[in-house]
Amino acid sequence: MDRPSFRPSDIEAVAFDLLTALIDSWSLWIEVAGDEALGRAWRGASLRRVTGAGDYRPYEDIVGAATAEVGLPPARAEALLDRWGELEPWPEAPGVLQALAGRRLAVITNCSQSLAERAAAATGASFEVVVSAERAGAYKTDPRAYEAGLSALGLPAGKVLFVAGSAHDVTGAGAVGLPVYWSNRQRLEVPAGAAPPVADAPDLGALPGLLLSD
Repeated sequence: MDRPSFRPSDIEAVAFDLLTALIDSWSLWIEVAGDEALGRAWRGASLRRVTGAGDYRPYEDIVGAATAEVGLPPARAEALLDRWGELEPWPEAPGVLQALAGRRLAVITNCSQSLAERAAAATGASFEVVVSAERAGAYKTDPRAYEAGLSALGLPAGKVLFVAGSAHDVTGAGAVGLPVYWSNRQRLEVPAGAAPPVADAPDLGALPGLLLSD
């Protein structure tokens, strides 16, 4: 797949994946699980289930199914959701968001609307649009999720830079024509068949400079 056209001067809004690109959600899963390997397996199971879900069904149910999949008791799912307000942004995220404060900012994320708004607030930034899977009616990587964000912004894909935190968003966002900045903390390979991201970076730090690079 060809890389979508990208010129920084054409970008009118920046849309973020929330729970991987902006938020260190892995740490909360690990803490609630009580074991790093188990917490990572639990978070991974949750991601696989949401990205394969298509039509929205309650995020809480998906978390519960992932909890059972890895052998944790149901109470751990309840504890995770109860502690959602403890989510924290990646260290550089607040400064990056502050540097972008004059731009139109949005979130497109795979959870319920109430959880999306709580997690977005944890970044300290103000977002014009917060589109959850619940609001979109579908989970990423279903095109409807990204298209709901574009519709809420009133912009075509070529005018919005999508900031991905996970490999699946590189594929999904690129497939609908969004240029992608990948905050690739795990230094993974670009998925086979995905449109190459316009940036494959170790974190969010290079994002403001990229948008000024014309």
